[in-house]
Amino acid sequence: MEPVHIIGAGLAGSEAAWQIARAGVPAVLHEMRPAVATFAHKTGDCAEMVCSNSFRSDDDRMNAVGQLHWEMRAAGGLIMAMADRHRLPAGGALAVDREAFSAGVTSALRDEPLVRIVPGEITELPAEGNWIVATGPLTSDALAAAIRAGTGTASLAFFDAIAPIVHADTIDMSVAWEQSRYDKGETEAERRAYINCPMTRPQYEAFIDALLAADKTEFREGEAASAPDPTPYFDGCLPIEVMAERGRETLRHGPMKPVGLTNAHKPGEKPYAVVQLRRDNALGTLYNIVGFQTKMKYGAQTAVFRMIPGLENAGFARLGGIHRNSFLNSPTLLDERMRLRARPNLRFAGQVTGVEGYVESAAMGLLAGRMAAAQAKGADLAPPPFTTAMGALVNHITGGAEARTFQPMNVNFGLFPPLEDSRGGRKGRKDRYPAYTQRAKDDFSTWLAAQ
Repeated sequence: MEPVHIIGAGLAGSEAAWQIARAGVPAVLHEMRPAVATFAHKTGDCAEMVCSNSFRSDDDRMNAVGQLHWEMRAAGGLIMAMADRHRLPAGGALAVDREAFSAGVTSALRDEPLVRIVPGEITELPAEGNWIVATGPLTSDALAAAIRAGTGTASLAFFDAIAPIVHADTIDMSVAWEQSRYDKGETEAERRAYINCPMTRPQYEAFIDALLAADKTEFREGEAASAPDPTPYFDGCLPIEVMAERGRETLRHGPMKPVGLTNAHKPGEKPYAVVQLRRDNALGTLYNIVGFQTKMKYGAQTAVFRMIPGLENAGFARLGGIHRNSFLNSPTLLDERMRLRARPNLRFAGQVTGVEGYVESAAMGLLAGRMAAAQAKGADLAPPPFTTAMGALVNHITGGAEARTFQPMNVNFGLFPPLEDSRGGRKGRKDRYPAYTQRAKDDFSTWLAAQ
């Protein structure tokens, strides 16, 4: 049997290779790292997480992301299996020890007899064979040029940012305290999964002033020229300076909102704003500053972030950064099987298709892998119904979205078809959301059982 080739061993490519092998089809996984590096990646391991260590909400009853988690687990997904194995306390979210997670994915793929990992850069789009392109937002310049030539149109681009990571032993716990918002979580560790740094109104105002005045990075060579004006940031991952520029209270109603938290040191004093840090590794020695993606220069980051109460002496394991994130105008280029219409031997998967987020990227790899494996066996696999989280995503990127204004999208209930009146009607979210997720579970289970 001819193998399926996958370009890129990120979350999408790794999941695709796993699904192909599980279907009894050989998979060849091509990865250019570490021989050809990117500025964001630090290793040559598979499924390296660079921006955050969170897969977001794990609530499969009330949250579309949690429902996507459920579907990936039901489909035997490698990414979710390793996320569960290397899970860290994070309240209602699914956060992982990113190094252990990536090492686990790499080990599982190396131990799978039907998966062969081949180092080296692919610089052209293959004309023959069964291929999946899962190169992500940091596709190499050579392959990006080949994709542009092969699609007959320029890929779109927006800018993505990375949050800083702090050494836990440099956080002043006489000021900060441990608590998940609304004490969410089933265990004591989950209810204390976040470190919270409180701000008074004067401290918040001074922080905003410093944030707005701080030196910002310039775009790398070739980035600014390729980007429209204004810079098309993805709204789900905005630099905090951009949020602050939209209004002085924006951060206080976003990542710095003080609701659902009580200062353990001063229970009767309500903070005006709160900065949260989430555990980044199993040892609990590293914490990332939640929602604090930034494009400030390194010196400015250190000065501004040390204005946060509790972080006056913070030591940084990694400072934030910004990079270009490229993706296809998928509604015009891909069919519902995720194939390039002009060259149907090529499927695309992951963030390059215009989904946003680790889970969404891996889910598109899961689907592409199953579809490619079916093709290798002489069959055809339709996508899941778009009443499911996976189906809603693939429907959105392959035709449901408006091509003229297409932008990266996280999974959300707005992508799901409306509920029938008998089940949804004018009911509130507490009734609608469980109806969405139960319908999705039923329909996804039926789709899986038919394979």
